[in-house]
Amino acid sequence: MPFVSVIVPARNEERYIERCLYSLAAQDYPRGRFEVLVLDGMSDDETPRIVSRFAAESTVDLRLIENPRRRPAAAMNIGLQHARGEVIVRLDAHAAAAPDFLTRGIAALDASAADCAGGVIESEGDTWFGRAAALAMSSRFGVGGAAFRTGGEPGPVDTVAFGAYRRDVFDRIGGFAEDIDHGEDDEFNYRLLDAGGIILLDPRIRARYTVRGDLAGLWRQYFAYGRAKPEVLRRHPTQARARQLAPPAFVGAVALAALLGRPARFRALKLVGCTYAGALAAASFAAASRRPRALPALPLAFACLHVAYGSGFYIGAADLARRRLLPAPDASRQGTQSPT
Repeated sequence: MPFVSVIVPARNEERYIERCLYSLAAQDYPRGRFEVLVLDGMSDDETPRIVSRFAAESTVDLRLIENPRRRPAAAMNIGLQHARGEVIVRLDAHAAAAPDFLTRGIAALDASAADCAGGVIESEGDTWFGRAAALAMSSRFGVGGAAFRTGGEPGPVDTVAFGAYRRDVFDRIGGFAEDIDHGEDDEFNYRLLDAGGIILLDPRIRARYTVRGDLAGLWRQYFAYGRAKPEVLRRHPTQARARQLAPPAFVGAVALAALLGRPARFRALKLVGCTYAGALAAASFAAASRRPRALPALPLAFACLHVAYGSGFYIGAADLARRRLLPAPDASRQGTQSPT
């Protein structure tokens, strides 16, 4: 069986990192055939000490490595320099892998010509609002048709989270783009597709992910996702999908309606607002069928996903327009050079 390197970017994850590491220690993949590299982004909480203690007490091949650049993309690139694996897997510190996570990922690669294989994220919350947000993030109304969040049939997709990559992928297309914060996974996967690669979804590969537990945290996360998307699509325009543009279209429609004269403004806002409110109510009741107590928070969670992402998209577009007037950044910081 191939040797696997699991890279876990982490910064101030004292609440979740131990659960992540326990899930890796419980893998049914042969213990001597994988390693875990935790890339700590200069945490100022107990994260490094928790990882060090776990490494001392566990039989898992676990190393704690500093990431002085702090960001997840830099963590992945530093991790690649230290990784010994024939297969590279990314797992977030917020996540917990199913016991057969590695086994199924390797089996999916072995049974196909795919360059990357990933599965489905089971979103969960550990607060009342977080549980509502988890339902929203597992809904097509909330996140569009992203199969790794909402589920789907096995087959090729445009992106996955927590994928298992063949090592030669990084030799062919380079590492992760360190100048795209919160968009580095999509940018890397789109670059792989543009190079003729194949990304495979296998719904049997599963991991649980704890979502942000409060409105402010969820807003910051999705605002950052939206802000990163214009630059990602500029580099990979053929990977644009309708689901990526729906929240900006909604936010743009509201903004345009608000700029109209008084009679037209009222009618336009009423039309947009009533249409969205109807869809919001239907999606909230549908999602609440799985957890009725989450119903009061679901409209707020859905609206946060859409408005935060859509607003961030326009800020990202403005950032992009401003950067176009400046010299291009160094290519080695954009993932065009191999980190290995």
